[in-house]
Amino acid sequence: MVNYNPKDWFRFIFIFHKADTFRKLLPLILSISAYSAIIAYIEIDYLHLSQNSHLKNIPILHSLLGFAISMLLVFRTNTAYDRWWEGRKLWGSLVNNSRNLAIKLAVMLPETEKEQRDFFRKIIPAYAYALMNHLRSEHTRIALFEEDKSHQLFKKIDTEKHIPNQVALLMFKHIQQLYAEGKITGDQLIVLNAELQSFTDICGACERIKNTPIPFSYSMFIKKFIFFYIITLPIGYVFNLGYYVVPVVALIFYVLASLELVAEEIEDPFGNDANDLPTDKIATNIHRHVNELL
Repeated sequence: MVNYNPKDWFRFIFIFHKADTFRKLLPLILSISAYSAIIAYIEIDYLHLSQNSHLKNIPILHSLLGFAISMLLVFRTNTAYDRWWEGRKLWGSLVNNSRNLAIKLAVMLPETEKEQRDFFRKIIPAYAYALMNHLRSEHTRIALFEEDKSHQLFKKIDTEKHIPNQVALLMFKHIQQLYAEGKITGDQLIVLNAELQSFTDICGACERIKNTPIPFSYSMFIKKFIFFYIITLPIGYVFNLGYYVVPVVALIFYVLASLELVAEEIEDPFGNDANDLPTDKIATNIHRHVNELL
């Protein structure tokens, strides 16, 4: 049974993490608050509008549109989270497949084959690092092998091409060489082939998520919808709330904009944002586990 500390609630509410949307939205929240205060001053103190003004009926529009905007945001956040969760499952599969490949090679290759074991000890985690940087559109960092920069592995990987494919190709060639030299049997080759193929399958699935973003027009429509919804709020609600409309509108904007901001951040789960997948940590774990096995 999980024990919850009530202090955590206050910590999450009053301490703003670097990933918290409040920090990112603070300039806009202040702008919306200033705008609401100006509208309240114009309608209450400058124009002296009465309760009979037709502007008082604007909240009817918000009641009608409230359901629509809530449905749009629910669909938006669910779609973004599905992409994030699918990315997490794919990287979980990469962890398991890397371990399985290392375990099978550890059993198939004798302890005397130190060169072969050393090769796979380096190349298996290299695929995880290569995939991580490829999805982040970064150049693959060979710094993974700082402990052995003279290794032939560096000379065989063409860093100007699709690097995960280059690493996978190198593994396939090496496995085929082991079979040709009689160091592994045909049955063992078939077993290893399934694990190696899964690497490329995972890469392709991650690229599908990366290269198929949420349609730009849909995302822009939601942002415009929220904007026009918010700027019309103080015009009608000022008759009932007076200057209290300022914090109310600011709070509503914070909630709606935060949902859109979080969805926008996690729809590409392979970046460097605080809410993205910790692919660097996962790759480091693969590196450690493969080293232990081989």
